[in-house]
Amino acid sequence: MRIRRAALAAAGLGLALTLAACGQNAAAPSAPPSSSAPTGGTKVGVILPETASSARWEGFDKPLLTAAMQAQGLDADIQNAQGDEQKFSTLADGMISSGVKVLVIASISSESGAAVAAKAKAQGIPVIDYDRLNLGGTSDYYVSFDNTKVGELQGQGLAQALSGKQGAQVIEIEGAPTDNNATLFYNGQQNVLKPMYGDGALKLVQSQPIDNWDNQQGGTTFEQILTSNGGKVDGVVAANDGLAGAIITVLTKYGLNGKVPVTGQDATPDGLQAILRGDQYMTVYKPIDQEAEATAKLAAALAKGDTAAADAIATQTEKDPKGNRDVKSVLLTPQLITKDNVKSVVDAGAVKASEICVAATQAACDQLGIK
Repeated sequence: MRIRRAALAAAGLGLALTLAACGQNAAAPSAPPSSSAPTGGTKVGVILPETASSARWEGFDKPLLTAAMQAQGLDADIQNAQGDEQKFSTLADGMISSGVKVLVIASISSESGAAVAAKAKAQGIPVIDYDRLNLGGTSDYYVSFDNTKVGELQGQGLAQALSGKQGAQVIEIEGAPTDNNATLFYNGQQNVLKPMYGDGALKLVQSQPIDNWDNQQGGTTFEQILTSNGGKVDGVVAANDGLAGAIITVLTKYGLNGKVPVTGQDATPDGLQAILRGDQYMTVYKPIDQEAEATAKLAAALAKGDTAAADAIATQTEKDPKGNRDVKSVLLTPQLITKDNVKSVVDAGAVKASEICVAATQAACDQLGIK
């Protein structure tokens, strides 16, 4: 998410992120309109999934995609389905009818995403799966991060935090079972943690996916697992910063915050604040500006019908096990962030120091030279 602020300022865009003092990942308010008048560029439709579980979609992806598309001479219509699969389908129908040359979708589920991709393909419109691969779908291109690596970083972070604590008890709170990314995160985590469960270095209490990445449900589920385990936990795998925030709220209720390492993902301001406070051990930073730029370049090539140029951009592949196919992909590299290198996220321009250096974290910011 190395946000190029000069470019965003030039495009008249802001990153309005609402920060929650408790460290939960509040959804950001809608970004301001990218332009009051059409740019005259080639029309591209973009559908984002929701705003409830993560601040990233409206706070980061929307303005970054808008700027990246404009830089490629594209006129992007970016809408958010707000977690409603019927709205997702309706938005897609409208974009297809309006004559978009390319459709970019970050779907709510593989089923709805695949259905939309099939409609677009029937109209000769190329589809890019953005951030989430639609299993069993027909999209020819996919732009995301190496999501198995994201999970491996989460596993490595927890293993690092629990080093030397033989038999440490771990609770895993995972993402939505309908989201292929959540499966990849889990697979990556298990690449690291399963051998440790096997040899007794760590003990798995329970692993539970959370429908719709629902933070409130994640916190409630975690508390139920915690109490059924006699209030004992030594480490928590939280699949993203939103779930981590909800878990930290529960840990605080039981006087365990800061004593139990919690993982996360997305390097949100709230997650970074929690790390600086000592309540969250790590997060995963994903440079969304690179994801947006790659998507815009791919869309520009496809809008011109230049599949050779598109293939030159998407040089990797991601396996779709349901569709038994390899999807041409751009897979970007995530980064492990702990307290020691929070400053690198600020230095990259992903967040402002003012967004994470608040009263509860100012001392840590001063110590780490974040300003």
